[in-house]
Amino acid sequence: MNDPEDLINRISRFVEQQREVYGEFAFKKTKADQPGVTKNASLSEEDKDTTSTTETSREATTQYKAAPSEPVPEEANTKETELSPAERIQNCKTLDELRHLCEQTEVLTTDLEGTNLVFGVGNPNADLMIVGEAPGYNEDRQGEPFVGKAGQLLDKIMGAINFDRSDIYIANILKHRPPNNRNPKAEERQKSLPYLLKQIELVDPKLILCVGKVSGTTLLNRDTTLGSLRKQFHDFHGRELMVTYHPAALLRNQQWKRPTWEDVQMLRKRYDELNGQP
Repeated sequence: MNDPEDLINRISRFVEQQREVYGEFAFKKTKADQPGVTKNASLSEEDKDTTSTTETSREATTQYKAAPSEPVPEEANTKETELSPAERIQNCKTLDELRHLCEQTEVLTTDLEGTNLVFGVGNPNADLMIVGEAPGYNEDRQGEPFVGKAGQLLDKIMGAINFDRSDIYIANILKHRPPNNRNPKAEERQKSLPYLLKQIELVDPKLILCVGKVSGTTLLNRDTTLGSLRKQFHDFHGRELMVTYHPAALLRNQQWKRPTWEDVQMLRKRYDELNGQP
Protein backbone atom coordinates (compact mmCIF):
# COMPACT_ATOMS: atom_id res chain seq x y z
CA MET A 1 0.00 0.00 0.00
CA ASN A 2 1.29 3.47 -0.86
CA ASP A 3 2.17 5.82 1.94
CA PRO A 4 -0.78 8.29 2.37
CA GLU A 5 1.65 11.08 3.21
CA ASP A 6 3.57 10.43 -0.02
CA LEU A 7 0.29 10.54 -1.99
CA ILE A 8 -0.64 13.88 -0.40
CA ASN A 9 2.77 15.31 -1.27
CA ARG A 10 2.44 14.19 -4.88
CA ILE A 11 -1.02 15.74 -5.20
CA SER A 12 0.20 18.97 -3.60
CA ARG A 13 3.07 19.22 -6.08
CA PHE A 14 0.68 18.59 -8.97
CA VAL A 15 -1.75 21.26 -7.75
CA GLU A 16 1.07 23.80 -7.43
CA GLN A 17 2.13 23.03 -11.01
CA GLN A 18 -1.45 23.59 -12.21
CA ARG A 19 -1.62 26.91 -10.37
CA GLU A 20 1.55 28.07 -12.11
CA VAL A 21 -0.01 27.26 -15.49
CA TYR A 22 -3.66 28.24 -14.95
CA GLY A 23 -3.58 30.66 -12.02
CA GLU A 24 -5.57 30.40 -8.81
CA PHE A 25 -8.54 28.01 -8.68
CA ALA A 26 -10.67 26.26 -6.13
CA PHE A 27 -11.87 22.68 -5.72
CA LYS A 28 -15.55 21.84 -5.86
CA LYS A 29 -16.82 19.52 -3.17
CA THR A 30 -18.00 16.21 -4.63
CA LYS A 31 -19.87 13.25 -3.20
CA ALA A 32 -16.57 11.52 -2.64
CA ASP A 33 -15.70 14.27 -0.16
CA GLN A 34 -18.84 13.65 1.92
CA PRO A 35 -18.76 11.38 5.00
CA GLY A 36 -19.78 7.80 4.37
CA VAL A 37 -19.28 7.90 0.59
CA THR A 38 -16.61 5.61 -0.82
CA LYS A 39 -15.26 6.39 -4.29
CA ASN A 40 -13.55 3.84 -6.57
CA ALA A 41 -13.95 1.15 -3.92
CA SER A 42 -13.22 -1.65 -6.37
CA LEU A 43 -9.98 -0.17 -7.68
CA SER A 44 -6.55 -1.21 -6.58
CA GLU A 45 -4.51 1.22 -4.50
CA GLU A 46 -2.37 2.02 -7.55
CA ASP A 47 -5.47 2.74 -9.68
CA LYS A 48 -6.87 4.95 -6.93
CA ASP A 49 -3.66 6.92 -6.96
CA THR A 50 -3.85 7.51 -10.75
CA THR A 51 -7.58 8.26 -10.78
CA SER A 52 -7.27 10.78 -7.97
CA THR A 53 -4.52 12.66 -9.81
CA THR A 54 -6.48 12.68 -13.12
CA GLU A 55 -9.65 13.97 -11.46
CA THR A 56 -7.67 16.69 -9.73
CA SER A 57 -6.32 17.79 -13.14
CA ARG A 58 -9.80 17.78 -14.67
CA GLU A 59 -11.16 19.83 -11.78
CA ALA A 60 -8.38 22.39 -12.12
CA THR A 61 -8.92 22.72 -15.88
CA THR A 62 -12.68 23.19 -15.43
CA GLN A 63 -12.11 25.92 -12.89
CA TYR A 64 -9.70 27.69 -15.22
CA LYS A 65 -12.12 27.69 -18.18
CA ALA A 66 -14.92 29.03 -16.02
CA ALA A 67 -12.96 32.00 -14.74
CA PRO A 68 -14.34 35.11 -16.51
CA SER A 69 -11.38 37.33 -15.73
CA GLU A 70 -8.76 35.34 -17.61
CA PRO A 71 -7.02 37.31 -20.42
CA VAL A 72 -7.87 36.60 -24.08
CA PRO A 73 -5.20 34.38 -25.69
CA GLU A 74 -2.66 36.36 -27.66
CA GLU A 75 -3.52 34.49 -30.88
CA ALA A 76 -6.96 36.16 -30.95
CA ASN A 77 -5.35 39.59 -31.11
CA THR A 78 -3.44 38.65 -34.27
CA LYS A 79 -6.46 37.33 -36.16
CA GLU A 80 -6.98 40.62 -38.05
CA THR A 81 -3.43 40.59 -39.37
CA GLU A 82 -3.92 37.09 -40.77
CA LEU A 83 -6.83 38.06 -43.06
CA SER A 84 -6.31 37.81 -46.80
CA PRO A 85 -6.82 40.91 -48.99
CA ALA A 86 -10.14 39.47 -50.20
CA GLU A 87 -11.32 38.97 -46.61
CA ARG A 88 -10.31 42.51 -45.68
CA ILE A 89 -12.34 43.87 -48.60
CA GLN A 90 -15.33 41.72 -47.71
CA ASN A 91 -15.22 42.90 -44.09
CA CYS A 92 -15.77 46.52 -45.16
CA LYS A 93 -19.37 47.42 -44.35
CA THR A 94 -19.30 51.12 -45.32
CA LEU A 95 -17.64 53.30 -47.94
CA ASP A 96 -15.62 54.98 -45.19
CA GLU A 97 -14.22 51.62 -44.11
CA LEU A 98 -13.37 50.76 -47.72
CA ARG A 99 -11.71 54.15 -48.22
CA HIS A 100 -9.60 53.58 -45.11
CA LEU A 101 -8.56 50.18 -46.45
CA CYS A 102 -7.65 51.69 -49.84
CA GLU A 103 -5.49 54.29 -48.10
CA GLN A 104 -3.44 51.47 -46.58
CA THR A 105 -3.26 49.28 -49.70
CA GLU A 106 -0.02 49.71 -51.64
CA VAL A 107 -1.07 47.48 -54.55
CA LEU A 108 -3.46 50.22 -55.68
CA THR A 109 -0.62 52.64 -56.44
CA THR A 110 0.88 52.93 -59.92
CA ASP A 111 4.51 53.42 -60.96
CA LEU A 112 4.07 57.17 -60.44
CA GLU A 113 5.35 58.01 -56.97
CA GLY A 114 3.72 60.39 -54.51
CA THR A 115 0.15 60.20 -55.83
CA ASN A 116 -2.96 60.71 -53.72
CA LEU A 117 -5.86 58.32 -53.33
CA VAL A 118 -8.83 59.24 -55.54
CA PHE A 119 -11.56 57.12 -54.03
CA GLY A 120 -14.96 58.36 -55.19
CA VAL A 121 -17.45 61.19 -54.76
CA GLY A 122 -21.19 61.80 -54.73
CA ASN A 123 -24.34 60.31 -53.28
CA PRO A 124 -23.45 57.08 -51.41
CA ASN A 125 -26.99 55.81 -52.05
CA ALA A 126 -27.15 56.81 -55.72
CA ASP A 127 -29.16 54.75 -58.19
CA LEU A 128 -26.75 55.83 -60.95
CA MET A 129 -23.01 55.25 -60.69
CA ILE A 130 -20.48 56.49 -63.26
CA VAL A 131 -17.19 54.59 -63.61
CA GLY A 132 -14.19 56.05 -65.40
CA GLU A 133 -10.72 54.70 -66.07
CA ALA A 134 -8.17 56.48 -63.87
CA PRO A 135 -7.50 59.83 -62.19
CA GLY A 136 -5.63 62.56 -64.04
CA TYR A 137 -3.46 65.44 -62.84
CA ASN A 138 -6.29 67.57 -61.38
CA GLU A 139 -7.99 64.56 -59.82
CA ASP A 140 -4.75 63.55 -58.13
CA ARG A 141 -4.26 67.05 -56.70
CA GLN A 142 -7.82 67.35 -55.37
CA GLY A 143 -8.41 63.69 -54.47
CA GLU A 144 -11.71 63.69 -56.37
CA PRO A 145 -12.62 62.05 -59.71
CA PHE A 146 -13.57 64.07 -62.80
CA VAL A 147 -12.69 67.60 -61.70
CA GLY A 148 -10.60 68.73 -64.72
CA LYS A 149 -11.89 69.76 -68.15
CA ALA A 150 -13.27 66.26 -68.79
CA GLY A 151 -15.05 66.39 -65.44
CA GLN A 152 -16.60 69.75 -66.26
CA LEU A 153 -17.90 68.34 -69.53
CA LEU A 154 -19.28 65.31 -67.70
CA ASP A 155 -21.17 67.64 -65.35
CA LYS A 156 -22.70 69.43 -68.37
CA ILE A 157 -23.72 66.13 -69.98
CA MET A 158 -25.35 64.93 -66.78
CA GLY A 159 -27.02 68.30 -66.26
CA ALA A 160 -28.54 68.06 -69.73
CA ILE A 161 -30.45 64.94 -68.63
CA ASN A 162 -31.41 66.46 -65.26
CA PHE A 163 -28.72 64.95 -63.04
CA ASP A 164 -26.79 67.03 -60.56
CA ARG A 165 -23.35 65.84 -59.47
CA SER A 166 -24.72 65.25 -55.96
CA ASP A 167 -27.41 62.90 -57.36
CA ILE A 168 -24.93 60.34 -58.67
CA TYR A 169 -21.80 58.54 -57.48
CA ILE A 170 -18.57 58.77 -59.48
CA ALA A 171 -15.49 56.52 -59.24
CA ASN A 172 -12.65 55.15 -61.35
CA ILE A 173 -11.21 51.69 -61.85
CA LEU A 174 -7.79 52.88 -60.68
CA LYS A 175 -7.59 54.74 -57.39
CA HIS A 176 -4.23 56.38 -58.16
CA ARG A 177 -3.02 58.40 -61.12
CA PRO A 178 -0.82 56.64 -63.73
CA PRO A 179 2.01 58.68 -65.27
CA ASN A 180 1.36 60.83 -68.35
CA ASN A 181 -2.35 59.97 -68.25
CA ARG A 182 -1.65 56.62 -69.90
CA ASN A 183 -4.29 53.90 -69.97
CA PRO A 184 -4.27 51.60 -66.94
CA LYS A 185 -2.17 48.49 -67.37
CA ALA A 186 -3.88 45.11 -67.27
CA GLU A 187 -2.24 44.19 -63.96
CA GLU A 188 -3.23 47.54 -62.45
CA ARG A 189 -6.84 47.00 -63.44
CA GLN A 190 -6.91 43.50 -61.98
CA LYS A 191 -5.45 44.66 -58.67
CA SER A 192 -7.89 47.55 -58.42
CA LEU A 193 -11.02 45.77 -59.64
CA PRO A 194 -11.92 43.96 -56.36
CA TYR A 195 -11.97 47.30 -54.53
CA LEU A 196 -14.18 48.87 -57.20
CA LEU A 197 -16.55 45.90 -57.13
CA LYS A 198 -16.92 46.31 -53.37
CA GLN A 199 -17.51 50.02 -53.90
CA ILE A 200 -20.30 49.22 -56.35
CA GLU A 201 -21.77 46.72 -53.90
CA LEU A 202 -21.84 49.30 -51.09
CA VAL A 203 -23.38 52.07 -53.24
CA ASP A 204 -25.77 49.50 -54.78
CA PRO A 205 -26.85 51.49 -57.87
CA LYS A 206 -29.55 50.34 -60.26
CA LEU A 207 -27.59 51.61 -63.28
CA ILE A 208 -23.87 51.91 -64.07
CA LEU A 209 -22.52 54.14 -66.83
CA CYS A 210 -19.00 53.23 -67.94
CA VAL A 211 -17.27 56.10 -69.72
CA GLY A 212 -14.51 54.91 -72.01
CA LYS A 213 -13.50 51.59 -73.52
CA VAL A 214 -11.17 50.62 -70.67
CA SER A 215 -13.90 51.02 -68.08
CA GLY A 216 -16.49 49.09 -70.09
CA THR A 217 -14.28 46.18 -71.15
CA THR A 218 -12.81 45.82 -67.66
CA LEU A 219 -16.13 45.57 -65.85
CA LEU A 220 -17.71 43.36 -68.52
CA ASN A 221 -14.51 41.31 -68.91
CA ARG A 222 -14.70 41.51 -72.69
CA ASP A 223 -11.98 42.28 -75.24
CA THR A 224 -13.94 44.22 -77.82
CA THR A 225 -14.52 47.69 -79.25
CA LEU A 226 -16.39 50.48 -77.54
CA GLY A 227 -18.75 50.68 -80.51
CA SER A 228 -19.88 47.08 -79.99
CA LEU A 229 -20.73 47.82 -76.35
CA ARG A 230 -22.80 50.98 -76.94
CA LYS A 231 -26.57 51.38 -77.45
CA GLN A 232 -27.53 48.56 -75.09
CA PHE A 233 -27.77 47.61 -71.44
CA HIS A 234 -25.57 44.78 -70.21
CA ASP A 235 -26.31 42.59 -67.22
CA PHE A 236 -23.77 43.21 -64.48
CA HIS A 237 -24.22 41.34 -61.19
CA GLY A 238 -27.97 41.92 -61.23
CA ARG A 239 -27.60 45.54 -62.32
CA GLU A 240 -27.75 47.19 -65.74
CA LEU A 241 -24.61 48.64 -67.27
CA MET A 242 -24.19 50.97 -70.23
CA VAL A 243 -21.02 52.08 -72.03
CA THR A 244 -20.37 55.38 -73.80
CA TYR A 245 -17.47 57.65 -74.78
CA HIS A 246 -15.19 59.18 -72.17
CA PRO A 247 -15.61 62.98 -71.81
CA ALA A 248 -11.89 63.43 -72.46
CA ALA A 249 -12.36 61.72 -75.85
CA LEU A 250 -15.18 64.17 -76.68
CA LEU A 251 -12.82 67.09 -76.11
CA ARG A 252 -10.57 65.69 -78.84
CA ASN A 253 -13.25 64.34 -81.17
CA GLN A 254 -16.32 66.55 -81.60
CA GLN A 255 -18.03 63.97 -83.86
CA TRP A 256 -18.56 61.68 -80.85
CA LYS A 257 -20.68 64.19 -78.94
CA ARG A 258 -23.90 63.33 -80.78
CA PRO A 259 -23.70 59.54 -80.20
CA THR A 260 -22.84 60.25 -76.57
CA TRP A 261 -25.93 62.45 -76.30
CA GLU A 262 -28.03 59.59 -77.73
CA ASP A 263 -26.53 57.20 -75.18
CA VAL A 264 -27.25 59.36 -72.14
CA GLN A 265 -30.82 60.05 -73.29
CA MET A 266 -31.32 56.30 -73.44
CA LEU A 267 -29.77 56.09 -69.96
CA ARG A 268 -32.12 58.68 -68.51
CA LYS A 269 -35.17 56.94 -69.95
CA ARG A 270 -34.14 53.63 -68.42
CA TYR A 271 -33.39 55.32 -65.10
CA ASP A 272 -36.93 56.68 -64.96
CA GLU A 273 -38.39 53.29 -65.92
CA LEU A 274 -36.54 51.74 -62.95
CA ASN A 275 -37.89 54.48 -60.65
CA GLY A 276 -34.40 55.70 -59.86
CA GLN A 277 -34.07 58.19 -57.03
CA PRO A 278 -33.79 61.12 -56.93
